[in-house]
Amino acid sequence: MNQRGCFSEVQRFRKTWIWVLVLPISLLLIILFGYGMIKQLILGQPWGNRPLPDIALAIIGPLWILFGIGLAFLFYSAKLITEVRKDGLYIRFFPFTHHKIAFEDIRHCEVQTYSPIREFGGWGIRYGRRAKAYNVSGNRGVQLEL
Repeated sequence: MNQRGCFSEVQRFRKTWIWVLVLPISLLLIILFGYGMIKQLILGQPWGNRPLPDIALAIIGPLWILFGIGLAFLFYSAKLITEVRKDGLYIRFFPFTHHKIAFEDIRHCEVQTYSPIREFGGWGIRYGRRAKAYNVSGNRGVQLEL
């Protein structure tokens, strides 16, 4: 319960398997391009069989390092915020999107058990054959018919 409404819930990507995938990819990008830039730009030794020109590596290397950092930060900071307020249902998937659904627009709602992988192809903002899902983890949710 919060001051603005009747219900509030925050869900985050905290499953171990997500971090088992995200952290190695992020670290690999950071270490690989960090090493390549040090080797070629500082030590003056070509990095790889067909090295990039120094100027290209000086531009592309930091971009890939920032991408690696950004990927980990994105999964760390992303959250699904669901609020039931007096004037409607608010769904925010930070930092991507937010929606307000007026109660008058909800024709029917019910609690459902579903398969995120089979029905929506995973977690996040997902589109199925006949539905859209906002999910972070688990297999239970509230299905709305608008």
